Amino acid sequence: MKALGTADIDFLMGLLGQISNAGSQGRDPVGVNFMLAVIKGIQPRDQVEAMLASQMAAVHMASMTLARRLARVEEIRQQDSAERAFTKLTRTFAAQMEALKRYRTGGEQKVTVQHVTVSDGAQAIVGNVTHSSRKEAAGSREAAAKKSAASRPLLADAKTPPMPIIEESKRAPVPALKKNEK
Repeated sequence: MKALGTADIDFLMGLLGQISNAGSQGRDPVGVNFMLAVIKGIQPRDQVEAMLASQMAAVHMASMTLARRLARVEEIRQQDSAERAFTKLTRTFAAQMEALKRYRTGGEQKVTVQHVTVSDGAQAIVGNVTHSSRKEAAGSREAAAKKSAASRPLLADAKTPPMPIIEESKRAPVPALKKNEK
């Protein structure tokens, strides 16, 4: 019962019956023992994990059966059929692994939030920052300023100040090109 993550005898008997049906081929107990070993290896913590572990063991056994068939096919139709089923089962197993992981972690992702204040016109650095000597820092700042100036956007956006409006009286005349001049 401990290996299957339950204290409920009814759950245990029902799950063992299902495992026996899924894992036995004739009177050979090897499949059932293998499935129980897989479940025990997953170390289910509760009944939901035990059911998922049982499904994972059954999917694995079915995918290995199809892998054996795939290796022995003689017709293209058989190969296509076995290949499709094998692919579906292996994808299902991967999805079950992900589901178990999400269930065990509560479906939560770990996010670290730190306080960051950015003033108007300033830039923020997101990531790990290490401090260096003042000379190195000054050189790095100059290089970053040059790179930033070179990579300024060509099109204005909400953060870019608009170009100043030049009054009519301050404009310099621009000569017009004649048709043949280029």
